[in-house]
Amino acid sequence: MTLLPTIILMLAIFALTMLVALYSTYAERKVAAFLQDRLGPNRAGPGGLLQPLADGIKMIMKEELIPVSSNRFLFVLGPAVAMICALMAGVVIPWGPDLNLGGHSYRLQLADPDFGILYVFAVVSIGVYGIMIGGWASNNKFSLMGALRASSQVISYELSMGLSIIALVMVAGTLSMREIVAQQHGFNWYIWYQPLGFLIFLVTAFAETNRTPFDLPECETELIGGFHTEYSSMKLGFYLFAEYINMFISSAVMAALYFGGYNYPGMDAVQAWVGPILGSLIGFLVYFLKIALFIFFFMWVRWTVPRFRYDQLMKLGWKGLLPLSLLNIFITAVILKLVP
Repeated sequence: MTLLPTIILMLAIFALTMLVALYSTYAERKVAAFLQDRLGPNRAGPGGLLQPLADGIKMIMKEELIPVSSNRFLFVLGPAVAMICALMAGVVIPWGPDLNLGGHSYRLQLADPDFGILYVFAVVSIGVYGIMIGGWASNNKFSLMGALRASSQVISYELSMGLSIIALVMVAGTLSMREIVAQQHGFNWYIWYQPLGFLIFLVTAFAETNRTPFDLPECETELIGGFHTEYSSMKLGFYLFAEYINMFISSAVMAALYFGGYNYPGMDAVQAWVGPILGSLIGFLVYFLKIALFIFFFMWVRWTVPRFRYDQLMKLGWKGLLPLSLLNIFITAVILKLVP
């Protein structure tokens, strides 16, 4: 891939990620309103469609406060780390089939390393440092407690998430995101081979993104706002945006690993009928539809399932999901050994 198409694709992925994160806030409020028999945002623009822009302008215009007793450098660094790591995770995701323009084939993927899955895990793991740094630098006991909760929660659930992916890698035989998606051509999705692994990954994704029912690091009823209690203006906005970006990336990863990414039944016939360019666009739209369904599921769970207690959270991670993920690896190994 030459430099110019790479830059264009990079800007397109960045714009798409930010747009999805921006309007996920609107969708969240609309989903909550629907489940609670309310209207939701309906003032800014038709149907409230400009509400995310109004919220963004409000964040920018708000007074920025930095506590006197805080570590100023780390206080600023925390939300920056969280935001940067959230944006970095999307570079190895194949967003669609190859696009053929003017006799040249362009990949809708910025990078395709052999260790694509490991890269996603590494970036997500670093992202929690933004929470830890911000919580500690605030010099606030509620923020520090939220940061400690976030670190222990990530340690507990990343083990199960990683082990669930090991079983998938055993089936796929590769760590490349592109290869894994390509192997699920048509309707040969890995959800049929790894249903337990997907269930484990789905539950741990809620903990990784600090979403309800595992939003203990920012539990408002106990910790005011958790790790971002002392934050305001766009620093608070970065933390909130990072959560929605992580939700978007988690949905994209789950759709790619278990639901075929841009693959769908009858894909070859559709591409032969509409042509390669429109076929690539349809593949991207199908992938985005899968992501949207996962994002809706994240929101649906938030407004229907109560928050876990912290001891329940730890018990589920260590005594529930970890043994299940080990069992899943064992079952997968046995099946691969018995089935040629």
